[in-house]
Amino acid sequence: MTIDEPSEVVLAPERRTIDVIPDDERYGSPFSQFTLWFGANMQITAIVDGALAVVFGADAIWAILGLLIGNVLGGAVMALHSAQGPRLGLPQMISSRAQFGVFGAVLPLLLVVLMYLGFAATGSVLAGQAVNKILHIDSPTVGIVIFGALTAFVAVTGYKLIHVVGRIATVMGIIGFTYLAIRLFTEYDVSAVVGVKGFDIATFLLAISLGAGWQLTFGPYVADYSRYLPRTTSARATFWSTFAGSVIGSQWAMTFGALVAAVAGKAFLGDQVGFVGKLAGPAVVATLIYLVVLVGKLTVNCLNAYGGFMSILTTVTAFNRQSKISSAARTAYIVGFTAVSVVVAVGASADFLNNFKNFVLVLLMVFTPWSAINLTDYYLISKEKVDIPALYDPDARYGRWNTTALACYVIGVLAQIPFLAQKLYTGPITEQLGGADISWIVGIVVTAALYYPLARRTSNPPASMIYPADPATTRSTR
Repeated sequence: MTIDEPSEVVLAPERRTIDVIPDDERYGSPFSQFTLWFGANMQITAIVDGALAVVFGADAIWAILGLLIGNVLGGAVMALHSAQGPRLGLPQMISSRAQFGVFGAVLPLLLVVLMYLGFAATGSVLAGQAVNKILHIDSPTVGIVIFGALTAFVAVTGYKLIHVVGRIATVMGIIGFTYLAIRLFTEYDVSAVVGVKGFDIATFLLAISLGAGWQLTFGPYVADYSRYLPRTTSARATFWSTFAGSVIGSQWAMTFGALVAAVAGKAFLGDQVGFVGKLAGPAVVATLIYLVVLVGKLTVNCLNAYGGFMSILTTVTAFNRQSKISSAARTAYIVGFTAVSVVVAVGASADFLNNFKNFVLVLLMVFTPWSAINLTDYYLISKEKVDIPALYDPDARYGRWNTTALACYVIGVLAQIPFLAQKLYTGPITEQLGGADISWIVGIVVTAALYYPLARRTSNPPASMIYPADPATTRSTR
């Protein structure tokens, strides 16, 4: 097994995009997945996600338990996607061509791009506030633009630098959030505001959905960050490293958010980043906490910008059959994506909590069927065997459109509508359940139950893994 590459190449722009990573360019260990996903989850937006469960009516204790259940369930699904990376050496959405067809994969890809854009924008709102606090600037737009520039730089540099930022965010997050937790318990009587409300099924299920939705939306790009691991890397080790990093990081931050919302109420809702800074205490310490917020958001926002670029390129290459683009084009894709997210962030900063809650739950509706199809096919139908060259050729094994997968996907989305609990629409079954949103469970179960028997009759998986004859000659961004 190869080892981590020398640190001096960290700032060298990444050469690979959607092509297979050759064995001689593989490196690292599963622990890199732990630090990346811990750092990406130990951040301010996860705090807000945890706070939402309390803001919308749950007692902090029940909110924390519900969030934990959701994080564990959703984290298991996202980690199963991550485990595909070392074996395939491919970005996640390229591999989904095996289920949906080379052209058919574009449908979920378009939704994935919107997801990345939405998370990048909502994250930039909070990160921009941290930038403003550090620089003592009053304009929200300035902070968002500065953060966007930082995001673009790291994402353009690529995979190695993203992992480095993740390791830094892990260390800073552990120190910063531990300190904030101590301050919270010394400044507030936390015991007086937890356990004061009874169990409510609707808000409890909302908390589960918020935790599960948070994890499941990582599914479409999680393998992008495990694909450089050596092919001999254990799928089990990759799974558990990813699962542990993502679930521990997110649950830690969400638990803190639930407690903050319980003790602070409107003081937190009006200025999430500002409240955290005030909780930190002295101005110097507050500035350090703002840096923790900034680095944590930078980690996950780079994943969004990088994933957005990869998804756009995967969409384009489905039709032009190319995977080689110039460094200038690669930079233009990422900068353009980041610029759009900045514009959205500037316009979406008002009513942030409500917008974010509805955004996460809508994404949950469209991505649970995709995950169900991808995982059912990879582990149960194809049994981890993929014809990789055929993923780039619409005339090969997987074809242009897989009507079975696409039909199951659409049905999986539609089946959730009666169970939705959204700001604009509440399904009739949801009303009978007292407002509890279980649509994501319906999406997974219905889609998998439909797809499995149909795919067993219609799929044509290879008898064994088929790699490019000479991976070193695979087209890339050299």
